[in-house]
Amino acid sequence: MDVVAIMEALAEQGVTVLVKAGAERMAERRKSWTFVASGAPLREDVLVRTDAASMEQCLAACLPRLRELGFSFPE
Repeated sequence: MDVVAIMEALAEQGVTVLVKAGAERMAERRKSWTFVASGAPLREDVLVRTDAASMEQCLAACLPRLRELGFSFPE
């Protein structure tokens, strides 16, 4: 899975994507990865977000929701 291509495809559709790896959470062995998608194409009350133990888990949680909302990106 090409994460950069996914993020670029979403950005081209007006979605802002933030991916974060938190050092403090990692040190505490908590869900250290955060994925957030927001922006003009999403309604004000819609924010696609998750915290997970890995980047892969974040994508597994958020990408299906973004597809349901009508966004397209590479597999």
